[in-house]
Amino acid sequence: MNHPPIAHPAHTPTAEILDPGRWRALGLLCLAQFMLIIDITVVNVALPSIARDLSLGDTSLTWVVAAYSLCFGGLLLLGGRLADGLGRRRTFLLGLGIFTAASLASGLATSGGMLITARAAQGVGAALLSPAAMSIITTTFHGSERNRALGVWGAIGGSGAALGVLLGGALTAGPGWAWVFYINVPIGAAVFALVPTVVPSTPGDGLRGLDLRGAVTVTATAALGIYGLIQAGHTGWGSISALVPLCAAAAAAVVFVVVEHAAEVPLVRLSLLARRQIADGVTAMLGGSTLLLTGFFLISLDLQRLLGYSALRTGLAFLPVTVATVAGAHLAAHAIGHLGFRRVAATGFTLAGIGAALMARIPRDAHLFTDVVPGFVLLAMGAGAVFVSASISAMHQVDHREAGLVSGIVNTGHELGAALGVALASALAVSSLAAGSVHGLRTAFTVAYVLALTAAVLSLRLLPAGRPDPSAAPVFGH
Repeated sequence: MNHPPIAHPAHTPTAEILDPGRWRALGLLCLAQFMLIIDITVVNVALPSIARDLSLGDTSLTWVVAAYSLCFGGLLLLGGRLADGLGRRRTFLLGLGIFTAASLASGLATSGGMLITARAAQGVGAALLSPAAMSIITTTFHGSERNRALGVWGAIGGSGAALGVLLGGALTAGPGWAWVFYINVPIGAAVFALVPTVVPSTPGDGLRGLDLRGAVTVTATAALGIYGLIQAGHTGWGSISALVPLCAAAAAAVVFVVVEHAAEVPLVRLSLLARRQIADGVTAMLGGSTLLLTGFFLISLDLQRLLGYSALRTGLAFLPVTVATVAGAHLAAHAIGHLGFRRVAATGFTLAGIGAALMARIPRDAHLFTDVVPGFVLLAMGAGAVFVSASISAMHQVDHREAGLVSGIVNTGHELGAALGVALASALAVSSLAAGSVHGLRTAFTVAYVLALTAAVLSLRLLPAGRPDPSAAPVFGH
């Protein structure tokens, strides 16, 4: 039987952030996280403009999106360890500073190599910032307040990704694609200045035996796997350029397990990954993010390349998706205390699967409101519900001493899911779209449909059978 974590006097709510400062802190932390999530999708609408100005091919364009998510997800475990070792506020501010500077560099880029490098640096900053912010939340809020705060945090994942496309369209059509990066600079500077006023500094537990080998091998595993998938889409699944990195990714995963077993202070204890609530929550997060980002990447390209939409019109077309994602998260936050983790997650995956099935029938001359929006709205609503159920499932009984690490693991699922979604979309559909065909797009959404329904069935068996205390279920808008 699982028991609530033991309360420690040094980590009570009043010891972390005094009322009402904790709610102002939540707002700032969520604003910072919102920037990070937006940057996963904000460039999607801008890709044709970036390709034209920087003379990029389809493979390079894929990496403009994937480099960010890959470094973000691949280094999150290290970010969680640094949050615990250096102190949560210090790590948050360090990550925010790197992210803000890299955003400026992205806007100033004059070549594809410069842009991809700056995007990778953004991912490094995000990998430090995000787990530090989440651990501040989980050690600041307790009981019903913690569930409510985590519900808001989970909603950021879906709504931020959707609004990124909308914002990207408006900025690209207005001042230009560079402003999808420049906009982060004043926001980042403001958050950097205000966070120390509401989040007190807390000492870390030190960095003795920091597991850099683990960080390198887990990032290499993800990078090689994503690279192999992207190459498969351009050179074929049986090509050497695809098979070699995919096999290398499998080997790197084995090395990671060996390294973690041997490390004095491992990046992540393998026994932690074996905990059912954490492993299943992270897997659900990975699945939901993969489905949603596959949709964002492909529909952005479909609307602009095949249907001739402008960047602004493409961004506006995602407005219903934004509303649907928030609605799915909102409904899941209310329902999870009554229905439990399994049923909420399974319902979310089922909705996403139905949406993907509808989108697998998109015709070459699709009409936005009859052929695209209905399926995309269902997919987004389902993913929003999955984000909330996965986040609360993984974090609801975590001890404060493991908050930074577990939050890093949870966010790793989200960001690697985003990179995986882009890689799968590239492998299955980008070449087809470039040739003016929807065959690859239909194939990609058929695969998404199968994955979603499989995840729905597995959720009913693998996620924790229980539920949070109904009186502690997160509530939005109250």
